[in-house]
Amino acid sequence: MSHQQTRTITVAHSPDSDDAFMFYALATNKIDTGELRFTHVLKDIQTLNESARRGEYDVTAISFHAYAYIADRYALLPCGASIGERYGPIVVAREPLPPEEIGRRKIAVPGTLTSAFLALRIFSREFAYEVVPFDRIIDAVRDGRCDAGLLIHEGQLFYKKLGLHKVIDLGEWWYERTALPLPMGGNAVRRDLGPELMRRIARYLRASVRYALEHREDALRYAMNFARDMDEALADDFVRLWVNDWTLDYTARGRQAVQRLLDEGAACAIIPQRVVADFVEAE
Repeated sequence: MSHQQTRTITVAHSPDSDDAFMFYALATNKIDTGELRFTHVLKDIQTLNESARRGEYDVTAISFHAYAYIADRYALLPCGASIGERYGPIVVAREPLPPEEIGRRKIAVPGTLTSAFLALRIFSREFAYEVVPFDRIIDAVRDGRCDAGLLIHEGQLFYKKLGLHKVIDLGEWWYERTALPLPMGGNAVRRDLGPELMRRIARYLRASVRYALEHREDALRYAMNFARDMDEALADDFVRLWVNDWTLDYTARGRQAVQRLLDEGAACAIIPQRVVADFVEAE
């Protein structure tokens, strides 16, 4: 009796509790993937965005801003997104600061290919910036190295405890502007894998997200390994923010939000040309 040859699929994502939660079932073999074996590579999102431009991984987490530069090589998977409804990246400062002052300040940002940076650039084209690792941005603000910082990840939840002040929540601003949620990141798959394999991968990722949502306690326990000193309650809050119904399925409104973000980036000449968000259909 012959057996199909094992094929390895590289999956790159960030070493964060929300991504770990999302990929829990795939990483711990909770779902049957046939002859496919998924190996996981953990890197920060800015590094993943840069790697995607070189086509290094079969499947990769990316910022939607970065997708504008890799759309010829990757398609978006229809699940696995981080999308916030009326919340998103937050600009913080040491002292209270009105949002209109952002254009006259130096902002610590987590990377120029992040969707957070794109959204902030749409809000203001004037600000100076310095790229700082996302987990050092709060320090850059508190130490006075930068006037303000653009927070992604768990810093959004505890900056107040550190005495910092919110300047603007870009998710709130985006909703007031567009009546849409603010899409931050998703997962993309290399086009050269071919349509059939791309669809299979899409189904397995959706099954992984669904499994985590249905086995929340176990998935959260696994995700705690990636929670960077967060306690379980804070990690749970963070995961709830970014692994939700949008993660299981963008829906037409979520896809509209992705296209709107890309279109506004192109209209502001932040993205060099208009890019159409192209999704793999899992079914």
